Amino acid sequence: MVLIAATVCTKSGKALVSRQFVEMTKARIEGLLAAFPKLMTGGRQHTFVETESVRYVYQPLDKLYMLLITTKASNILEDLETLRLFSRVVPEYCTQLTEAEILNQAFNLLFAFDEIVALGYRESVNLAQVRSFVEMDSHEEKIYQAVRQTQEREAANRMRERAKELQRERLEAAKRGQPPRSQMSFGSTGFGSSSVSSPANEPIAEKIPTTPARDTSSRPTGRSAMKLGSRGTDADSFVSRLRSEGDVAATPAAAPADKPPAPDQKSVHLRFEERLNLVAGRDGDIQNFELSGLLTLRITDENYGRIRVHVDNKDTRSLQLQTHPNVDKEAFRSQGIIGLKQSQRPFPLNSDVGVLKWRLTGAGDDKLAPVSVNCWPSEGAGGGCDVNIEYELEQEHLSLSDVNINIPLPAGNISLVVHQWEGSYVQKGRTLVWSVPLINAQQKTGSLEFTVTPAIPNDFFPLTVSWTSDTSLCLLAARGVSQAEGGAPVPFSHEVSLLADKYEIV
Repeated sequence: MVLIAATVCTKSGKALVSRQFVEMTKARIEGLLAAFPKLMTGGRQHTFVETESVRYVYQPLDKLYMLLITTKASNILEDLETLRLFSRVVPEYCTQLTEAEILNQAFNLLFAFDEIVALGYRESVNLAQVRSFVEMDSHEEKIYQAVRQTQEREAANRMRERAKELQRERLEAAKRGQPPRSQMSFGSTGFGSSSVSSPANEPIAEKIPTTPARDTSSRPTGRSAMKLGSRGTDADSFVSRLRSEGDVAATPAAAPADKPPAPDQKSVHLRFEERLNLVAGRDGDIQNFELSGLLTLRITDENYGRIRVHVDNKDTRSLQLQTHPNVDKEAFRSQGIIGLKQSQRPFPLNSDVGVLKWRLTGAGDDKLAPVSVNCWPSEGAGGGCDVNIEYELEQEHLSLSDVNINIPLPAGNISLVVHQWEGSYVQKGRTLVWSVPLINAQQKTGSLEFTVTPAIPNDFFPLTVSWTSDTSLCLLAARGVSQAEGGAPVPFSHEVSLLADKYEIV
């Protein structure tokens, strides 16, 4: 061990923040720090001082010292380089180099110190990396949260559709004079009935789990048991009740919330999902661009548990690819094959397994944007603005559906006159929503012209753009699926989605 401790201390040797990288007692480190001021005799400025056992490498920070305690066998040049990094880290988190500020930011400093040194040795990091590691900004966590939010929204939507279906059944049954099937599934005599019969041909997925039986004999007869068909019950209250009784609407693993497979979905299903964050300037310059993608694999037949997915990467851009830790990285790197390292093990069944992630970032490259939007407001007569907006598809392999361009409008009483447009438009409060059903290689461009009075050019920014798409921005595609043993082809289905989490023109 070459680096014993890193300390921010006063000139008297009082430790404000100290991180020890070797096992030592409190008395030992306090003794080393107490000896430090005594070694600085004569008021001369040095970089380091030594004793018989340790070396002190230090740098003044106003009225404080950044101090490293190392063994005498350590390389003094490396110690000085490490000291410079420590001295840059302290002002990064402390706005003022005072005792109070150091104590206030003690935990952040300790976390940063641990990123610089591990087990007594310097890590190969710079200041920007230390800042990023301490912030713990995880790209994987963002993707996980985005996938989870999507699953929760889909589950909630399925529950609302199911509630509406049960309401329709109740109304139809009431017209026929029969008890609704939803009421029969809870028992005709309330929760006290433990044996509930249902038609033999009733699908199992439509049976709603009931609560345990309870004794209702002591309750007033005027209060009936809960029924789905009771007065005042609507879809939203039904979803809220299900969530409060077990969070079934937000749990992807819950059986009632499982998404029924599409008619053409096969036992091996691949899903390519991409999400885009883009901020562009008014002149078309890309200020921020971040595309994140995830490939998930779902297997519903145990005969196809041990398979390999062949992926084609025709993208020539600097795409960052990362496979799951259990995936054979060398096979993917050399052949584009996604398979488990332990080929005798199968993939999990009946669950969405993320096997590949990709990321594309960049700023200043106008060719990265899937579609460019040019907003050109110009001041006209009478204090108004003539606005011309034009879009153009930049990536011709894309097909964007249900495109909405949201244009802010000035506050107050305004006069809006639209002269020319593609698709359709509607004014919603202080926003003009321009909708285009489809943008593809055959329908690449479109324009909208309108006049607003009174207005100034800055009133129409920032614009936001949203769409749905079954094409991907990155040129990744599944070439095929085969058995891990023998290489026999396996039938599979796949779906692709590209969504804009944030697409702004500022």
